[in-house]
Amino acid sequence: MAKSAKELVAEATRDIQSLSGADAVELMGDPNVVFVDVREGEELQKTGKLRGAVHVPRGFLEFQADPTSPTHKSELGGGKKLVLYCGSGSRSALGAKALLEMGVTNVAHVVGGFPALQQAGGPREEAD
Repeated sequence: MAKSAKELVAEATRDIQSLSGADAVELMGDPNVVFVDVREGEELQKTGKLRGAVHVPRGFLEFQADPTSPTHKSELGGGKKLVLYCGSGSRSALGAKALLEMGVTNVAHVVGGFPALQQAGGPREEAD
């Protein structure tokens, strides 16, 4: 039976760690945590991103997290906790679930995405 996007996000959310914006902001500055912005480049250009976050668009996440991929990003390896966020929390939930399925066990996503981080006082910077 086919599933809707909403159902896929709900399933993913049941299987992954979810953080509030405030809980995520408390992790900033921890050298063992990497924030990963999975929004599209156009979104970052409009709103900026969380200071220090690594930008990996959702469509590239699995490839850039895979150490055997030619497009692997080293920031996504090394056993650090990956905290994913997007514009609302849906894409980051799906991304975190995909990483979990790839064997990345130290992963979480931010409920409410970038707006929740901003509301919690997360520092913003311009996109690269």
